[in-house]
Amino acid sequence: MTDHYGFGTRCVHAGQEEPDPATGARAPPIYQTSSYVFEDAETAADRYALEDDGNVYSRFDNPTVRTLEKRLASLENAVDAVATGSGMAALDAATTVLAQAGDNVISASSIYGGTHSYLANTASRRGIESRFVDTLDPDAYAEAIDDDTAYVHCETIGNPSLVVPPLEEIAAVAHDHGVPLFVDNTFGTPALCRPLDHGADLVWESTTKWIHGSGTTIGGVLADGGSFPWADYPEKYPEMGAENPAFGTNFAERFGDRAFTMAARQRGLRALGDGQKPFDAWATLQGSETLSLRMERHCSNALTVAEHLQDHDDVAWVTYPGLESHETHDLAKRYLDGGESSDASRSATDSSVGGFGGVVTFGLEGGYDASRQFCEETDLAQFLANIGDAKTLVIHPASTTHAQLSEEEQRASGVSPDLIRMSVGIEDPADVLADIDEAIERAT
Repeated sequence: MTDHYGFGTRCVHAGQEEPDPATGARAPPIYQTSSYVFEDAETAADRYALEDDGNVYSRFDNPTVRTLEKRLASLENAVDAVATGSGMAALDAATTVLAQAGDNVISASSIYGGTHSYLANTASRRGIESRFVDTLDPDAYAEAIDDDTAYVHCETIGNPSLVVPPLEEIAAVAHDHGVPLFVDNTFGTPALCRPLDHGADLVWESTTKWIHGSGTTIGGVLADGGSFPWADYPEKYPEMGAENPAFGTNFAERFGDRAFTMAARQRGLRALGDGQKPFDAWATLQGSETLSLRMERHCSNALTVAEHLQDHDDVAWVTYPGLESHETHDLAKRYLDGGESSDASRSATDSSVGGFGGVVTFGLEGGYDASRQFCEETDLAQFLANIGDAKTLVIHPASTTHAQLSEEEQRASGVSPDLIRMSVGIEDPADVLADIDEAIERAT
C-alpha cells in the first residue's frame, strides 16, 4: 500500500504498487476487453451474487479502470472510488442510488451550469426536487432540509463564482439532519483540498479537468469517505441501508464502509452504463502522475494573472480566491493548500502543492459585449468549453455554459453578464499576460 507516502508520490504509484502480474509490465496495461472467462459455474454464480469480487463485464468491472479508482481513492483519502464515463455520469450514478421520486436535493446555488441544469431539469423528471440556497450560509441549508432530503451538495470552489463554502459547517448541518454531504471537488482537485477530511461524506469530480490535464479524455469519479451510517437510515437509503432491491442483500452489512461505492457500481454504472472505458482510464492515469507538479504551476500562474488584472485600467473587477480582497479568502486559506491550515490526516512527509486553484474570473469595463469579444480576440488562450487543460482557456459563461439559466439564476450562481472565466494553463506566465493585454486592447 502507498497510503503512507506523500501526495506527489501517490500520484505516481497509488493503485499499482507492483508490476503487472501477467507480464511484468511496470506501466498499467490497458485491458481492452468486454468480458471475462469464468473458471466454473460456481464462480460465475458467485460473481453475479456479489460473493466473488472478480471481474464480470467491463461496463462496470475492468482492471485498468480499477487501477485508476484505487489511485483516486488514495488521493482523495477515500475508502474506495468508482470511475465513471464523465463528471456528469458520476453525479447521475450517485443521485440514482441516493434519491428517489418524492425526495429533494439541497444544493449551493453557486455551481456549474450543467450541474444546475441536471438537478433542475433532469432529476426533476424522476420526481426529485432541487432546492438552491445561498452557497455561503449554513443556516440556508438547514432551513431547506426536510425529512425527504436525499443529500446536500456544494462545490469546493464554485464554478465560476470561485467562492469557497464553509464545508465543515455545512457538513454539520447535513449530519444533524441525517443526510450526507456530497461535494464536487473538480475545481479544488485532491491536490489542493480533500473534502472528506473536512466533513464531506462523498466527493465527485470531472477527471477530464486537472486530474487528466491535457484536454483529450473525458472521465469522472465518485469517492467515498466511508463515514455515513447508511444502516441507520434503511428507509431513506434502501440501496445501501436495507435489503437492496436488485440483489436481496444489505450492502451496509456486507460491504461496510464501501457500501456506497458498491451500490454506485452495481446499481449506477451497471444499470445506466455510466462506467469509464479502459483506454480513457489508462490515459487519465498518465495525467494523474503529474497532477501535483501541474497544480503548482496552474496556481502560480493564476495568481500572477489575477494580480495583473487588478492593476489593469480596462478591467472592472477580478475574482480569485488567492487575492486578499476575495470575499472567501479566509475560507480558501482554511480549506485549500494555498493557505496555512494543516491537514492532520496527511503524512508527515506530504508536501503542500500550494495555491488557490487554476481559474480566474474578471469583467471588462465594456460590459457584456466587451467581455464576450475578449474571448474571440485571444491568440494563446483558447476559446472553448473546458477547464483544467495545460493550455490557457477562456469562455463567457453568460452566453455559453450558463445560458440555459435565467439572468436571475445566473446571478445567483455567481455569473454576471460581463464575467469571463479563464482557466490559466502552465505556459510561460509572461506570454499569458501579453495575450491578455492584447486581447483586452482589441476588445475595448
